[in-house]
Amino acid sequence: MPVELHGYRYSVYLRIVAMALLEKGVAWTHVEVNPFVSPVPPAYLALHPFGRVPTLVHDGFVLYETTAIARYVDEAFAGSSLQPRDPRERARMNQVIAVADSYAYWPLVRQVFAQRVFAPASGRAPDEAMIAEGVERSAGVLRALDDLASGGPHLVAGSLSLADLHLGAMMAYFTMAPEGGSALAGHARLSAWWRAFSASATLSRSDPGLPSP
Repeated sequence: MPVELHGYRYSVYLRIVAMALLEKGVAWTHVEVNPFVSPVPPAYLALHPFGRVPTLVHDGFVLYETTAIARYVDEAFAGSSLQPRDPRERARMNQVIAVADSYAYWPLVRQVFAQRVFAPASGRAPDEAMIAEGVERSAGVLRALDDLASGGPHLVAGSLSLADLHLGAMMAYFTMAPEGGSALAGHARLSAWWRAFSASATLSRSDPGLPSP
């Protein structure tokens, strides 16, 4: 059954779903959608009424919102489960994902990475004030995530989970900025996890690269 993944190639959230598909061994077709270009194509708004990315289409079944898509991919396709069975471990996985979405994404990705790395790659000058604010805001987020991390190669004890994919996509961008790498270095458990996850084939295969100016 055909699988289409609609979204912006540089999107953290597209990469999260792409990694879930890779982990489950699912082939898919990428359909490029840039939500930052106005207007958003009407054909895409017919799939996602809010015009955000990504959206998954699986044999006619349309699904948007990354957490819903990732869990669907895990449950709809064969392969090792990406969600712990233990209720407490599953709750911890969901907590890490929620923290990443609610508190980590903006400072780590939209402020530090987008300004220090993505803007220059796109031929734009970085906003130093925004970078400084992102670094400051990231401090508390990294402390909280370090407290939640298991201290091993996976964020949730046991095996790879959706939490690793979710935070991993954000951390991959954050640590591309020198400020991000320096900030992470002060958190032992989170750093131990990142050293393991950053070497994964899934993260490498899902890397979209950077734009040309």
